[in-house]
Amino acid sequence: MDLELVSFKLCPYVQRAVIALKEKQVSYDITYIDLAEPPEWFLQISPLGKVPLLKVDGEVLFESAVISEFIDETTEGSLHPEDALQRAKNRGWIEYASSCLEVIFTLNTSSDHDEFDEAVATMTERLTKLEEVIESSPYFNGEQFSLVDAAFAPLFMRLDLLEKLASVTTCSGLPKVCAWRDQLLQRESVQNSVVEEFPTIYRGMLKMKGGVAGSRIE
Repeated sequence: MDLELVSFKLCPYVQRAVIALKEKQVSYDITYIDLAEPPEWFLQISPLGKVPLLKVDGEVLFESAVISEFIDETTEGSLHPEDALQRAKNRGWIEYASSCLEVIFTLNTSSDHDEFDEAVATMTERLTKLEEVIESSPYFNGEQFSLVDAAFAPLFMRLDLLEKLASVTTCSGLPKVCAWRDQLLQRESVQNSVVEEFPTIYRGMLKMKGGVAGSRIE
């Protein structure tokens, strides 16, 4: 199976797919594009004009959850729980992670202090809800790393950078969430799911956006 992932270096949704590929030890090629000036060939094959795209023997898949599930289903082993009810619950929390990434966008870009503070409060509320439902460790389902972990890892990586770069704190007083975050950020597949210069690129993006977060960076 010939796989090519079309990516943007800062995209958290692409990162989910990369984590799944690395967890399953799948060979793939990756092509980076500039979403500000996407090439014509990309616009012709991307229904929504977004990344990630996964080219599979000439066919094209889009949407990170779909791509991750395809990778999981077409390779040995599974990154989903065996129990059908638990799998369904995991898929729900994967969507929850996506809703949190929408808040990250506001944290990255907003220049309105009230909107920014509201986004910080919203993110803290979302993470507090996770604190209430996490029953296991080191990962969401216990010992086994799953696609739900791959979905949250990009979120935690960005929250960690926001805290270090711009003093944006959202995990304070949430020990289970913090422990889960730390475990994910230490995992090899997560560390290797972004380009080496990712922290520098992310910092540059925050500064370029000129929002509240960027203004806090020295």
